[in-house]
Amino acid sequence: MKMPGNMQNMMKQAQQMQAKMQEQVAAIRVEAGAGGGMVTIKMDGHKNVLGVKIDPEVAGDVEMLQDMVMAAFNEAAKKVDEEANSKMGGMLGGMGLPPGLF
Repeated sequence: MKMPGNMQNMMKQAQQMQAKMQEQVAAIRVEAGAGGGMVTIKMDGHKNVLGVKIDPEVAGDVEMLQDMVMAAFNEAAKKVDEEANSKMGGMLGGMGLPPGLF
């Protein structure tokens, strides 16, 4: 089924925009910590953990360490979401597209 020329152009633009957004999300790098920086997580835009730093002081208390790692991970994931939404909002602003389209 052949689409009208204008619709084909719009679909092509949407695909190009989606590819650009994916590139921008992949380039995101965030760092978040817990326990006053005793545990730090580095994460990319796809929420892959790139690094973990743990202060030796908390290594002896396993429960506290687990809580801090979880808190730092969750904070890093939140920062990724916020930065990705910010980048996408800037690209899609004014187009009138529904949220979550891409």
